[in-house]
Amino acid sequence: MAEEKRSTSRRIGGRRGPNAVMEKPKNFKLALKNTVLYLKPFLPAVIISIILAVASSILSIIGPNKISDLSNTIFAGVMSQTQIDLTGVQKIAIILLVIYACSALFSLIQQLIMATTSNRFAKSLRTGISRKINRIPLAYMDTHTRGDVLSRVTNDVDTLAHSLSNSLGTLFSAVALLLGSTVMMFVTNWLMAVTAIGASLFSAFFMVFVLKRSQKYFKRRQTELGEINGHIEEIYSAHSLVKAYNAQTSTTKDFDDLNNKLYHSNKMSEFLGGIMPQGMGFISELGYLIVVVLGAVLCLHGTTSVGTIFAFLVYVRLFTNPLSQISQCLNRLQSGMAASERVFEFLEEKEMSGQENCREQVDPQTARGAISFQHVKFGYRPQKLVIKDFSCEVKPGQKIAIVGPTGAGKTTLVNLLMKFYDIDGGDILIDGKSIKDLTRENVHDLFTMVLQDTWLFKGTVRENLCFNRVGITDEKIMEVCRVIGIEKFIAGLPNGLDTVLDDSNNISAGQRQLFTIARGMLQDSPFSILDEATSSVDTRTEELVQKAMDRLSANKTSFIIAHRLSTIRNADKILVLEHGDIVEQGTHNELMALNGSYAQLYNSQFKK
Repeated sequence: MAEEKRSTSRRIGGRRGPNAVMEKPKNFKLALKNTVLYLKPFLPAVIISIILAVASSILSIIGPNKISDLSNTIFAGVMSQTQIDLTGVQKIAIILLVIYACSALFSLIQQLIMATTSNRFAKSLRTGISRKINRIPLAYMDTHTRGDVLSRVTNDVDTLAHSLSNSLGTLFSAVALLLGSTVMMFVTNWLMAVTAIGASLFSAFFMVFVLKRSQKYFKRRQTELGEINGHIEEIYSAHSLVKAYNAQTSTTKDFDDLNNKLYHSNKMSEFLGGIMPQGMGFISELGYLIVVVLGAVLCLHGTTSVGTIFAFLVYVRLFTNPLSQISQCLNRLQSGMAASERVFEFLEEKEMSGQENCREQVDPQTARGAISFQHVKFGYRPQKLVIKDFSCEVKPGQKIAIVGPTGAGKTTLVNLLMKFYDIDGGDILIDGKSIKDLTRENVHDLFTMVLQDTWLFKGTVRENLCFNRVGITDEKIMEVCRVIGIEKFIAGLPNGLDTVLDDSNNISAGQRQLFTIARGMLQDSPFSILDEATSSVDTRTEELVQKAMDRLSANKTSFIIAHRLSTIRNADKILVLEHGDIVEQGTHNELMALNGSYAQLYNSQFKK
């Protein structure tokens, strides 16, 4: 990362202020629209699932009519004190069995389709995020904690997928049941239908009341989950630093603050979400009781039959259950849409500039190694330039050292050279071709870059050294390791190059740095960039690495960013930067003779 950004982007805990959870109000309709648009490739499966859910509901609605016939047949036989028509009862029972079996089968298939579709949808989202992260500028990663990004990829995608899986089919099924049972209740007995619907209106008002108050807590919960994940990721990765500075108390306090906020939001969202089905269940049962009493009165007056009352009670249950299901679905959808907003915020982030006009190419195999900086200007923020007017000619095979105080623009200059950022003014020519006309992939292939921050992943030694490279023989790997000075270390590992690197290997910071240098040497590109590459090694190892660098970077154009000025005394040209401008340039002896900024930096390190 650029030096200018490190001080702000790598705070312990990665917090972005006390009011970060209230950045701006969320748009539920927009989140729903984005989700529906992204679901477009899966619409056929979703439509089939909805049709099956509706068909299952319709069959459930047909059932009570047959229950009414069954009840009337049995009641007629009992009241007439004659034999019950068992043949008729058997026929109706078989029809009921077929109806409910088909309803259950449709429901099972619908759930299977939705489970498959929601997981494919989640897979598609993760694929989109994975591709997106390679297209967003580094500025995004500078201003967002890793934990927050990880939370969007994992927690938010899972929440959205589960919300769709558990809500979409159920919602349409519940709506179909609600509408169908309403029609059938009026067909069966309009007076009892009005009574049942009137009691259920209280449920609707209650649901709207709770929904309005619970939405904000669902939004906060997802945002604060990202905040606490960011805090945990950074604190755990810097655990030794926390202990070294005795910062356990302060970091624990920060965690407790974030945890308390998440606890409150989670408690309120779960409470308000859980109170909906309970409150609606109470109101529904009350309406159910009223309908039973009214049905009994009507039956005593001879205006309805016992079978009709049985059927109507089933319809009332079919009417009230969907209300509870709808409330639960809306509850889950709120959580899903809160997650959807965070996912699509990431997917809609501004990407790096397009490369449609990048039609030039520099072949890494035939590159000469000349670079020309022509009045380069750049700033991380508009109207605040870090590189103001940088010009420099680099000849093929030269070793260029870049030195200067922290914040002078050294790493920023390298980031521009690697095309991690687009320049705001001027131009950079590589072998006479503008960097603006070269694709980022082409530029990256031209450079071997060894960063100050070491990076080893869980994999074999061979996989770590040959990262994203194929066709490298073990002999070549061991030759580089011999030159770098890690041959004996690798030979002492249980399985040599096949040893899996993890925490059990106890690799020191200096050895990790040597691994990354060896990885860079194996890339064998025409240009090399070393950003404080020897910062983690001791003096003896530094000498070994320096010799290895000189040997393996022979006939290559190289850029070295160094605070240890002893490592760049043999550089062909030393650029001294201050506030984004070159204040001095020349060889070590020439700059020492000037007795200027470079001489002051050098003498400060080596004065007696």
